[in-house]
Amino acid sequence: MALRLKTIESEIAGASPVRELELVQERLDLQHELGNMESKVDPKTVEAKFTEVAAAYSARKGISYAAWRAVGVEPTVLKKAGIGRGV
Repeated sequence: MALRLKTIESEIAGASPVRELELVQERLDLQHELGNMESKVDPKTVEAKFTEVAAAYSARKGISYAAWRAVGVEPTVLKKAGIGRGV
């Protein structure tokens, strides 16, 4: 990604206006993606927020215990959220 950013900088210099616009957007997208990759996420905070809202969200959207398990949510987390196998 860093290599592509350097390449974009050199390409912008000789680019047509339309190509320059495309390269600038690509650069912005890559910079945004890099920023997201570098930000630290505390798993405990994410889990706590999930357990606060997951049951209501599941009920509202019709999402079952099995669906949550299929996308990798651990049974202990679902239990904390109040989502049982019968849901």
